[in-house]
Amino acid sequence: MKFNIALLAVASTAALHLKNPAGELLFADAERTLPVRIHLHGPGSKAFGVVESRQSARTLKRMQDNDGKITAATPEERLAETAEDLAALTASFENFEYQPEGAAEPVTGEDLARIVYSNQGLGFITRQVAKYVGDWGNFSAASKAA
Repeated sequence: MKFNIALLAVASTAALHLKNPAGELLFADAERTLPVRIHLHGPGSKAFGVVESRQSARTLKRMQDNDGKITAATPEERLAETAEDLAALTASFENFEYQPEGAAEPVTGEDLARIVYSNQGLGFITRQVAKYVGDWGNFSAASKAA
């Protein structure tokens, strides 16, 4: 008898239940029945492969632009690149909106993702998302059942 390795294939997306800066789970309601979640494309998805390819291309371009030397991105570039990458990995938001002061309507879609991930005041969300998508276990069948 042999083990069917296909049983270990991970899901392409999973939901991250966000925590506030103090580490407490976020809910959209006082009854704590509406979890604030971000549905994300994981390391086994096509979207993740596209982002990894884009990251490699950026690194190579930086090296070419600096005579083959490894050069770090500026803080501004790093923030923008992280926001772009995480926005591409965000499938959807659940019980979550962002309405800038003075705006008539909340921001939606990929614009919402870019704004949230590039807002340093919301960096606790960016860190959670980056950590979550980097862990294959979060996309496993066992993780989805929990």
